[in-house]
Amino acid sequence: MKFRVTNWAVYEAGLRRRGSLTLWVTPEALAGWRAPRRKTRGGQARYSDLAIETALTLGCVFGMRLRQIEGFMSSVLDLMGLDLPVPDHTTLSRRARTWELPARRNRPLPDGPLHVLVDSTGLKVYGAGQWLEEKHGARSRRNWRKLHLAVDANRGEIIAHRLTDQNTDDPSQMEPLLSQIDGEIDRFTADGAYDGKPAYQTILRHSSTAIVVIPPRSTAVESGDTGPPGQRDKHIAAIARNGRLKWQAATGYGKRALIETAIGRYKGLIGSRLRARSFAAQQTEVAIGCIVLNRMLACGRPESVRHQVRQA
Repeated sequence: MKFRVTNWAVYEAGLRRRGSLTLWVTPEALAGWRAPRRKTRGGQARYSDLAIETALTLGCVFGMRLRQIEGFMSSVLDLMGLDLPVPDHTTLSRRARTWELPARRNRPLPDGPLHVLVDSTGLKVYGAGQWLEEKHGARSRRNWRKLHLAVDANRGEIIAHRLTDQNTDDPSQMEPLLSQIDGEIDRFTADGAYDGKPAYQTILRHSSTAIVVIPPRSTAVESGDTGPPGQRDKHIAAIARNGRLKWQAATGYGKRALIETAIGRYKGLIGSRLRARSFAAQQTEVAIGCIVLNRMLACGRPESVRHQVRQA
């Protein structure tokens, strides 16, 4: 199966824009750079959440550490002639643990049917465990985090995310992911790790008319409930009757490959290892990474069509 990109000119221009160093600072951003004075007890914050987010976003885009971010922003603001204070690396480290994703960052969902793809992947955590194993053969307990993503199949954008520890199972994160999606879901696709009656119940509570495409396990049996068979029972019966490959073609399960592409895009552009050390700061790092990835995708994405090969 071969595909052909139909918008090469627009896509290439978008790829070039991703590497642009041009920064546009709006008057609203300048006015909101300093934190408003608080009326409760405690020290006064000097920088707003917008200033912290801007610094962390630049660090994510250009792969810089906190001290490098401080120096980069100082030079940029000096070149722009802006008299604004720059958060130091200690402030960035501390505020990253309390920053929360603003509701304004959630882009409106498109009109029409929403096809949601869900999957998870592992992210390495900063530490010397791997070096000790390779250098000295020492056994270490390497920890890692689990990134759960929900992707819009039509646009390829990340519409929900959640970071957990390595021991959290995938089905338990379906409800937290779906709670971040306000629109009605027309179709939901995931791999066999999400199979089970609770998963179907969670999805149908969110959108009662959603079509759920989750491959049942090889040992799955029909529920035996009275009344018309549910979606999971229909999948089990269809696989037993026609085989798993025909079931995948009939249900469009191959669309799930798009979330694998999104995960590869995240690890390729943002990275496969978390730099922050505390769990709260790691959650902030992942949230900003998803925002950056969606913005890069908005600059330009390939539009592919299946290429028909003529046989002589």
